[in-house]
Amino acid sequence: MLRLKGYFCLPVLALAASALLSQDAPTAARQQALLYPPSTSGSATGRPKPTPAETGDRLLLQGRYQAAIAAYAKSPSMTARIWNKTGMANELMDNLDEAVRCYNESLRLNPNDPRVLNNLATLKEALKDYGTADRLYRKALKLDPNFAIYYKNFGTNLIAEMKYREGWEAYKKALALDPGIFAEDDYMTVGVPTAVHDRGAMYYYMALACVRAGQNSRAFEYLRSAMNEGFIEPEKIASDREFAALSGDPGFKKLLAEETSR
Repeated sequence: MLRLKGYFCLPVLALAASALLSQDAPTAARQQALLYPPSTSGSATGRPKPTPAETGDRLLLQGRYQAAIAAYAKSPSMTARIWNKTGMANELMDNLDEAVRCYNESLRLNPNDPRVLNNLATLKEALKDYGTADRLYRKALKLDPNFAIYYKNFGTNLIAEMKYREGWEAYKKALALDPGIFAEDDYMTVGVPTAVHDRGAMYYYMALACVRAGQNSRAFEYLRSAMNEGFIEPEKIASDREFAALSGDPGFKKLLAEETSR
């Protein structure tokens, strides 16, 4: 279910949720080091032999989740961060019960890590436990109110709860913090809401957020997806005051004409 392009890997696990990996990514220097295969001996390349955690990071980035879990398990001690990344690998493989256990172990060691709270929230969202996900996202945002992906994931969860206006507000905050937050290529995330109505609503409110941010071309893409999901008809969009700013845009007119003629 991992998707790096296309839609939408929202939450990351929209299972969200998620940019799961980006939320506990290595430092820039470590990410650069992970571009190289692990050395069998430190002296052969001049670089120190990678630790089990570093090997696990590299494998996780490569999508080799089971191997990553095995590497993390070889760590001298299971820290909160290693439990979190082990949970991420399990979640990416849909081993949801084990992922819950790993995230809870991480939170037992560090109860106030917003990254882990977000990751656990994406999993609860995947299990349709939207109330628990809501609580976890709110706690993560209270601890770190400046991380755009939390707002993006939170917005998707709110839409799944049919709290559309609140979800739209969360999307707008995500865009204000990171104008590129809806450019999926930048995030490794997992899954999306499975209900057609939820997906259509999510696309529609993302389009609204993008219009407010002046990202018209991206708004068109999400509007098309919302219509394809049957969430809204072209006539409704044309009369929607929220899209009045697009009324003179040739691209907007073309989109509505194409969808109307279907």
